[in-house]
Amino acid sequence: MGASIPMYIFLSTFAGMKYTAHINVMPLKELLDPQGKAVSNSLHNLGLTGVGDVRIGKRITLHLEAANTEAAENMTREACKKLLANPVMEAFDFTITEG
Repeated sequence: MGASIPMYIFLSTFAGMKYTAHINVMPLKELLDPQGKAVSNSLHNLGLTGVGDVRIGKRITLHLEAANTEAAENMTREACKKLLANPVMEAFDFTITEG
């Protein structure tokens, strides 16, 4: 395998249209979410007994430049697979908007 280009250099040197990627990273549904469980228990202790399953995740926003929407989606997907989400424990989804 050849040397990889750091993501920040790749994103800052690529010219094109401006896009914003809104990424949600969540624990896989099959796995226990200890942080979510703790929040759920605390909410019940506060009298909010109508709250069901709580899952805690991350929301990430990337501002990037790409030739088109498809290229922006590909960059975002690669960033998620290589850095932003752990595929063993987390799933991700994202939306891309212009601007």
